[in-house]
Amino acid sequence: MARRAGSDRGPEAIVTGEAGGDPHVRSQLGAYALGALTSEEDRLVAGHLDGCAKCAAAYAEVADAAALLALFDEEDLW
Repeated sequence: MARRAGSDRGPEAIVTGEAGGDPHVRSQLGAYALGALTSEEDRLVAGHLDGCAKCAAAYAEVADAAALLALFDEEDLW
């Protein structure tokens, strides 16, 4: 399962960001779109997206790109 470096501090680190960092979840959006987060991380990101228009807009862009990956065959990527 994919996990962000430093996520061993607990799921709250996802929303609060690294020390002195951004309080948003942008660094987790790719993993969220691909379903690569733990259920707790997924819940925290989803909750943040419900209340943050800025992150929700960024997620819409990432989600579109992730959906396009399904259109490629493995041979297309080499």
